[in-house]
Amino acid sequence: MSSKAAANKNRTQSADDARLVAWVRQAAPYIHAFRGRTFVIAFGGEVLEGQWDANGGGLRAQALAQDINLLESMGIKLVLVHGARPQIDAEMKHRGLTPRFHNGLRITDGETLECVKRAVGVTRIDLEALLSQGLPHTPMAGAYMRLTGGNFVTAKPVGVVDGVDYLYTGAIRKVLAEEIHADLEQENVVLISSIGTSPSGEVFNLAWEEVAEAVATAVQADKLIYLCDAPGVLDAKGKLVEALTIAEAAQSKATQAPEVARVLPGALRAARRGVGRVHFLDRTVDGAMLMEFFTRDGVGTVITQAPLAQIREATIDDVGAVLALIAPLEADGTLVKRGRERLEMEITRFSLLDHDGLIVGCAALYPFIKDKMAELACLVVMPEYQRLGYGELLRKHIEAQAKQLKLKRVFLLTTRTAQWFTERGFVEESLESLPSQRRELYNYQRKSKVLIKTL
Repeated sequence: MSSKAAANKNRTQSADDARLVAWVRQAAPYIHAFRGRTFVIAFGGEVLEGQWDANGGGLRAQALAQDINLLESMGIKLVLVHGARPQIDAEMKHRGLTPRFHNGLRITDGETLECVKRAVGVTRIDLEALLSQGLPHTPMAGAYMRLTGGNFVTAKPVGVVDGVDYLYTGAIRKVLAEEIHADLEQENVVLISSIGTSPSGEVFNLAWEEVAEAVATAVQADKLIYLCDAPGVLDAKGKLVEALTIAEAAQSKATQAPEVARVLPGALRAARRGVGRVHFLDRTVDGAMLMEFFTRDGVGTVITQAPLAQIREATIDDVGAVLALIAPLEADGTLVKRGRERLEMEITRFSLLDHDGLIVGCAALYPFIKDKMAELACLVVMPEYQRLGYGELLRKHIEAQAKQLKLKRVFLLTTRTAQWFTERGFVEESLESLPSQRRELYNYQRKSKVLIKTL
């Protein structure tokens, strides 16, 4: 290998190492936050279909099993809910039976029920085998995942609807949450199939989406994750919506992918009934759960009770977070340096933008009551979040605060961001326009521009 090629290889390796280190550090807060939390992961039998390798193992299912194993190894309590629709259809076809549906729900007669029991049983066994792997040179090497299951879900017949008897198609009667929690406390992964039993000993075919909703609600899961046939929830233009509140999702009129449309009503019910977060992820994307949970941007759609990003007032406990946020801009001269002592004294002047528990932006308001003016200072948003309009949210928040104080104008001093503010109604004025108290502190070496906006 030539010296030039070796140098290029070393540079590539160095860049890869740097990205790995950055990712691990970025993921660390999420790993800490999720330890001991309960996730319900729901998916249809489609995850066992698709690509197959030379050894007969489903590549998509293999990747999912590895990711589930990794989540479990981080101390996350996992409940897996699986369906078997394609496997049931295949079994019925093999037996020469024709599937029957009404209003999207399968009609389960006696022969169909036998197909359901066989298909669900085989699917469950295949999943157990995948989750029990410990092959060398894989993410599951040396791992042992204890899987449990049982009669956690009791069911009742759907009955006759619109004159149609659904026979052995069931509805959920009860989920034994205490028993599931007991297994989770023993560090087991709970695997629940889309079948329910009745106190009279009957077996009913259940929709896996309904089982997932009921289980997540009963155990008050921190996250309910649906692995679906689309990237997530789409807007009216067919673009992915990264985050929605329950109200926003309920009001949406956009056309969704079939599986997302089927799952969405139950997802909203679960969120209303106390499930912390509901996530929609594309089951065909390798590592979707890892990217959703351990990166700042994520890859799917999350539905929450309240918006992910919220502005709140800073407290003394936030000093460290603010220092870390503004340090890069102080280093390159964009902001005037503030020591910890000064920031501790002025922290109540700051408003923070909290994105899912992470401080990603800040801004400060310094009122000059006598002059009916206020200074907007230290408006900072982490680069990864600037495209989301968070700077605009903080600016509007500070201006609203100034209005509440019955101040007439807001001013700021800047060396590099004048254009951004002029596009938002600020006008460059002379130094003499500032309150005298602030004018006396002006740093002539920085030559900052004075921008003022009338409220």
